[in-house]
Amino acid sequence: MGLDLSFDAVALTEALVNIESVSKNEVAIADAIEEALAGLDHLEVTRLGNSLVARTNLGAGERVVIAGHIDTVPLNDNLPVRNDNTFLHGLGTCDMKAGVAVALKLAAGIPTPNRDVTYVFYECEEIDAVHNGLRLIAEARPDLVEADFAILMEPSDAVVEAGCQGTLRVEVITRGERAHSARSWKGSNAIHGAAEVLNRLNSYEARMPVIDGLEYHEGLNAVLIEGGVATNVLPDECKVTVNHRFAPDRSEEEAFEFVKQFFAGFEVVLTDSAPGALPGLGVPAAKAFVEAVGGTPNPKFGWTDVARFTGLGIPAVNFGPGDPMLAHKQEEFVPIEQIISCEQKLRSWLGADQ
Repeated sequence: MGLDLSFDAVALTEALVNIESVSKNEVAIADAIEEALAGLDHLEVTRLGNSLVARTNLGAGERVVIAGHIDTVPLNDNLPVRNDNTFLHGLGTCDMKAGVAVALKLAAGIPTPNRDVTYVFYECEEIDAVHNGLRLIAEARPDLVEADFAILMEPSDAVVEAGCQGTLRVEVITRGERAHSARSWKGSNAIHGAAEVLNRLNSYEARMPVIDGLEYHEGLNAVLIEGGVATNVLPDECKVTVNHRFAPDRSEEEAFEFVKQFFAGFEVVLTDSAPGALPGLGVPAAKAFVEAVGGTPNPKFGWTDVARFTGLGIPAVNFGPGDPMLAHKQEEFVPIEQIISCEQKLRSWLGADQ
């Protein structure tokens, strides 16, 4: 399925949304984007797996990255796209094909921006970090993402969202002894032992630190529970998977130490972790971008690849159309006005309207 980059950003969003691209199934959308970009002489296009990097090479004194992931979470009876002339409804409209459409319009329509631009369209952001296309690009070809500043087109209600919270997952394990459920007093029920884990979670009080004038809100939640071997056997093991979202003033190690102390007395196994990113609004490039696009910056509560850019030493912010609270919801939608607004602000920032 081809993409016509002469479409306006709203129509281009619709076309992208209708190319189903659940994580690990991005071949069709990557092919379509590659074909569309290949016809643009002002861009050098590189493909790695199902991720694409398109770069201007003007020899400008500054280079910025504008990036967006092309995958979505699994379908939930929310395709094809629906346009009611106020919103686009459907899987990926908000998270984050509207942002990808805006970036594609900039790539196609601004051959000589006022700074060099690297456009990155990458796979597998919505699943485990080992598959993340941006991570794989940075490891295989770090030269392709070298920059002075980065903008991640994650939904942010068309205002800057600075930094992001870190995330980690642990398994809190309770153990017991198997026995026939008809003679339960002969064993010990590991699932019952998990009650205290849940009680502690119910009593958790969120930490809400203020960093660079932005208030973050941490979270600690059970997201999975697993236990049992048969309906007539007392389970000897139960695992409660807990997700901790921590403010960026804590390292991964500090966050894990907090979780271990919170569940003192239980076996706690770390299964996944990613650092947060400090807001960095005092960095000149970030400050200038905020001044250019306007609005009052907000903190980013979810984890985004802003943290990955920060780890590479590249200041970065989130800026894209759509309400981040709608990401991953069945009723996901994006305001058409925000798509238009984001494109206009970025075009102006890149000097296209001067």
